[in-house]
Amino acid sequence: MKRTLVILLVVSVLLAAGASWFIYQTLVASQPRPGALVQAAAQPSVQTVNGETVVVVAADVQRASHIEVTPLTAVAIQPENAAYATVVDLQPLFDLRNRLAAARADYKALRAQAGNSNAQYERSRVLFDDDRNISQKSLQDARVLMQADQAKLQSANAAQSGLDATMRQQFGEVLTVAAMAPASDLFQRLLAGRAVVLRVTLPATYSSTAPARITVDAPDGQPVAAQKLSASPQGDPAVQGNPYFYVTGRALPVGTHTAAHVPASNGSVSALVIPEAAVIWYGGQPWTYVRTAPDRFTRRYVPASSPGDQGFVVTSGFHAGDEVVMRGPQLLLSQELRPQGIATACKDPPECDD
Repeated sequence: MKRTLVILLVVSVLLAAGASWFIYQTLVASQPRPGALVQAAAQPSVQTVNGETVVVVAADVQRASHIEVTPLTAVAIQPENAAYATVVDLQPLFDLRNRLAAARADYKALRAQAGNSNAQYERSRVLFDDDRNISQKSLQDARVLMQADQAKLQSANAAQSGLDATMRQQFGEVLTVAAMAPASDLFQRLLAGRAVVLRVTLPATYSSTAPARITVDAPDGQPVAAQKLSASPQGDPAVQGNPYFYVTGRALPVGTHTAAHVPASNGSVSALVIPEAAVIWYGGQPWTYVRTAPDRFTRRYVPASSPGDQGFVVTSGFHAGDEVVMRGPQLLLSQELRPQGIATACKDPPECDD
């Protein structure tokens, strides 16, 4: 009898303990913890305001995420025109230079020879006139030799002039003078491969004179400074415009086609420069986040053709004083693109430990 009472007592205690645990789990453990409420409330949210997607981030979350902004200021910039540039093959210039040098040497030798034969003819004529001290045949031979040397001299002069004209027609005045100068630093650098010549075709609408200095894009994307030499007598048949020769100190492959950046002829204009650190790429296009309120950020398209030395130059879509996100734009993009309606607060401590 006593043993039955003991068993009933133990069963009653176990049932009471199980009921107490069930009540605790139902009424207490299932309620969200205060920390979880704060964590859920602190999560950024995404809204749509006037057709724009707005990421709402509280001030304390901005500080914790190290989100920093900087205001845009107006600056005076020199607009650029795009032009086409091609690295010129200078081997024809070197060949013409050698041929012209040989023609000039031949001309000097024939000029001396023609001078001697002319002097010989004059001496023979004087002797013949002086009581025929030489035969008429000797005088005629001297005249024929003089005339032959003069003909050779004229032919050498024509060859020299033709090569000179060909060189100027293909490579312009500056390169021709440099090629034939005894000690031309420009030609020595070209000959050694320490400089190259580019034919830059300026747009036909370019109203100003060709600028003395421009920049061109190297194959690795780096800008390369180039200095004007002269107008190019020959243009690029594939590009319409005004061709000019420029020289750059960086070795580039012959025949390379690249872009040239030419200062615009209408002077400087006021624009805004968005730092590169504030620009993120999404969908193959540049964007930046603008803080429109203390806790609100809007992503805007950056309408810039290409980044400049200081950043992305824009003339529309932004205003002076707009605060762009310098640090943390990728975090805002991740939050904007994150699927909405998914709870992130941790409800079960064991899961938070995973």
